Amino acid sequence: MTRPIAMIFVLGGASFMSFVGVLMRLLDDATGFQILFYRSLSLTLMVLMVVCVRRRCPPKTVLRSIDRHDLWMGAWLALAFTSYIFSMLHTSVASTLLILTIVPFLAAIIAWKWIGEIPHLVTWPTMMIAIFGVGLMVYDGASLGYSLGNLSAFISAGCFAIMLVIARCSRKSDVLGGTFMAGVFSAILGGVAAFLLDGGLAIKQSDMLIILFMGAFTIGLGIALVTTGTGYLPAAEVSLLVLIESVLGPLWPWVFLGESLSKLEIIGGAITLAAVIAMTLVSQKQPAATPIAREPKC
Repeated sequence: MTRPIAMIFVLGGASFMSFVGVLMRLLDDATGFQILFYRSLSLTLMVLMVVCVRRRCPPKTVLRSIDRHDLWMGAWLALAFTSYIFSMLHTSVASTLLILTIVPFLAAIIAWKWIGEIPHLVTWPTMMIAIFGVGLMVYDGASLGYSLGNLSAFISAGCFAIMLVIARCSRKSDVLGGTFMAGVFSAILGGVAAFLLDGGLAIKQSDMLIILFMGAFTIGLGIALVTTGTGYLPAAEVSLLVLIESVLGPLWPWVFLGESLSKLEIIGGAITLAAVIAMTLVSQKQPAATPIAREPKC
């Protein structure tokens, strides 16, 4: 896969995932663990179908191909999924988006220290510009107090950054096996916790349909596209491109629910989008990412 195609995969996946916020607002009374269970269930089935089609093999072969990279990536991504849901439920969307913009920094630092991957020179300035743009977007509504929601967002950012680095150093043509395992781990965690803490998995039919759609398409296809492109791009670039989710996230409530956008949100979105486009144009002139020089410690 060439670098431009890999970037299209990542941008497309992040665009799918940007619909999560507006779908979460349509839910009535489903709890965090109930959401996690049903969303992960449909995510797992969708990713398994994608893997079978992509690799042209039956499910049994896919399960046998799961290795330690898939298990580790699945574990960290499952933690990111779980903490993200609770962040969206216990703090403002603005706060969640603002805190998640630290992912590029974390991914770049972890990849540099862990696997010796030096980011492209243009990555750092475009990363700073993009984060500044997202900061403007969420400035009005951000609340950075010591809340469970904000803590969950920080945990999600850290877990997602680690997942990106593990996906990069796996050296596979795709890392969908890890995404599949993330769905399995999340479904088990959500199901057990829902029975122990929420009284079971019974929810309204309307909520279930929204959550199943969310898991299969906005998250399932979205994360499948992102992780497919991840193996061909440095972790810092992937996490920068994924910031397009933070640009589109506040846009969909305006389009579908009639919520207004402030001037800062519009300006910040334009700045972040410009940074992502700049990164894309510069990276198109570079060859596809080559295997890491030294043996990864993962």
